[in-house]
Amino acid sequence: MPERVAAFDTLFDLDLIRQALAEDIGRSDVTTEATIPAGVQATARIVTREAGVVAGLPLAQRVFTALDSNVRFEALVADGGIVEAGATLAQMSGDARALLTAERVALNFLGRLSGIATLTARCVAAVKDTKAQIVDTRKTTPGLRALEKYAVRMGGGRNHRAGLDDGVLIKDNHIAAAGGVRPAILRAREHASHLLRIEVECEDEQQVSDAVESGADVILLDNMPIERLRANVEWIRTHAPRTIIEASGGIGTDPARLAAVAATGVDLISLGALTHSAPNFDMSLEFDPAVKGAKR
Repeated sequence: MPERVAAFDTLFDLDLIRQALAEDIGRSDVTTEATIPAGVQATARIVTREAGVVAGLPLAQRVFTALDSNVRFEALVADGGIVEAGATLAQMSGDARALLTAERVALNFLGRLSGIATLTARCVAAVKDTKAQIVDTRKTTPGLRALEKYAVRMGGGRNHRAGLDDGVLIKDNHIAAAGGVRPAILRAREHASHLLRIEVECEDEQQVSDAVESGADVILLDNMPIERLRANVEWIRTHAPRTIIEASGGIGTDPARLAAVAATGVDLISLGALTHSAPNFDMSLEFDPAVKGAKR
């Protein structure tokens, strides 16, 4: 499926960062203002409490510098890097108030994206000895799709459609409304650009047959037990060897289950869980105890 990779400035959008900061700060950070004198300078580190794959450090940096452009931020790991528990991901220095006020928003972004990257990497590892590729879906957090799909890439996965304009994916409700697989594919061929692949979701053998005979470019085998999945893959390979085959629906992220699905010979395994069920990656911001420059 096509991949849409956002430019850096679009991906780490300052408007999104400002919105997140405004949501968290409200009228003011009353705790920081009450406890930290103006002008105090501090140094701090972002430390992970678990092993995994990092994603979102450039975004975290922009959160801090959005509050104070003089904050110095040094990433010690590149996005996509594998870290052990206790690793220091970044170190920074600057106005203590700015660092404290930006802390939670920066860690929320970083924890969310690193969680997705880590889960993706585990799923990719489960199918490493097969031809199958792990791809995401559109089951993303509203407003955060580009970031979450970026995190999937950092974990070694690939992106499915970034949006409805990326390709034709005829699903069960399209089939029901169109009157069947054949008329849905026929209309898609008449109206879609020749540059767009046509994929159709199939739930049974009749739909698979209709999709192959109608010339679908990609067939998505939905919610099929392993043996039915394997049988349909073999049938498609025999009758339409150039067709891309995707498995989806109810697969989950269990390594053994993923390996079994991959072993059927599918090309793609799409997992909504990569983005809708990834656990947060546990990390913290730790200040060095000594501060300087307080104005009393």
